[in-house]
Amino acid sequence: MNRRTMPVTAALAATAALLLTACGSGDDGDSKDKDKIAGADEAPAKPKKSADPSGAPAADKPDGVDVSLPKSMNLVFDWDRPKDADEAAAMSDAANFFRAIYRGVDKRTTKDASLTVYATGDGLHYAKVQIDSWIDGGWTADGTLRHYRATTRSAPNGKSVEVAFCADASKFYGKEIKSGKILKTENSIKDFDYYKLVMVKYPTGRDMWQASKVFVETKAGKCQ
Repeated sequence: MNRRTMPVTAALAATAALLLTACGSGDDGDSKDKDKIAGADEAPAKPKKSADPSGAPAADKPDGVDVSLPKSMNLVFDWDRPKDADEAAAMSDAANFFRAIYRGVDKRTTKDASLTVYATGDGLHYAKVQIDSWIDGGWTADGTLRHYRATTRSAPNGKSVEVAFCADASKFYGKEIKSGKILKTENSIKDFDYYKLVMVKYPTGRDMWQASKVFVETKAGKCQ
């Protein structure tokens, strides 16, 4: 059974009012506010300083933060960097946001330093709910989770970027920690999600971005 779907779906259901919404493509909508990024006007909270849990040299890590994952967790980001420098940086840190989530799944904690660097506000809450659902279920992850068809869109104020993309979890599975059993199911529409992340500039002014909002369309046929 593909258990990536089950814990994530359960976690999303628990926070649906805050985080989960059905999102269309970036080209949909005719209202005068269609160019406005949802949540883009909210100022990010300054993250607390956290000790780096890894002994690896800071120079070997993106932004000095360890987002490394075990070989059994293969997160693929199959997309091209935008020409705009801010959008490229926001896209890169959107990937780091997901690495931080699955690092938390692997380490069995919501207190890893990477989470407070690459997430803030609702994005941080979303990440913690996801990690807790895996921990509570007694699972870790195994396989390849592919992210693709990415688009970026900057807010007029230059302080936020929307990063949207598809995710294919058809080869990404849950694994029971106690038994070591990998849980699989037949591939289905449930394996495809469409994400929109609102990335905001890190308060210190460094060229880093944090996920402040996460919108998800599950069972996304347009991602097949």
